[in-house]
Amino acid sequence: MSSKAKTAIAYQLPNRVDRSDGIYIKVRGRWMYLYRAIDSNGDTVEFWFSERRNLTAAKRFLTRALKRHGRPERIVIDGSRTNREAILSCDTADRLENSSQRDLKPTRIRQSAYLNNRIEQDHRAIKRRIRPMLGIRSIRCARAILGGIEMVHMMRKQQANYARNPQS
Repeated sequence: MSSKAKTAIAYQLPNRVDRSDGIYIKVRGRWMYLYRAIDSNGDTVEFWFSERRNLTAAKRFLTRALKRHGRPERIVIDGSRTNREAILSCDTADRLENSSQRDLKPTRIRQSAYLNNRIEQDHRAIKRRIRPMLGIRSIRCARAILGGIEMVHMMRKQQANYARNPQS
């Protein structure tokens, strides 16, 4: 097999490892949850702000991440049982939908607090911005602020594509 063919196969079957975690943020005196996921290169895969940390919210976050970025080979999470159940549920649904294309292997789940150090370090940029604020007053405001912080963080990692005006 030539090197070009090996490269083409490598692009078709990605060996991607995602790390998923979240942080609590206080809004109007209530703790809410920011779900985040990064890939093995440290690039942000997805983020989502939720009022609750439950199975429904975890499924919504994961289906959105899988829809936009595809299925990873492995997902590393902390000891959260909710995240594990959401991954198993979303992976099963994804494999059933795509069963006609090819045999999809189930996504492997690694539960370890120490393997998630990369995403814990990635949380620092958000925590550094939120800590000096005197509190976020509404959920709508929190979503806007967190979306802006995440976008700036993605720009720093040279991950965002900038829109250009073709006329200038």
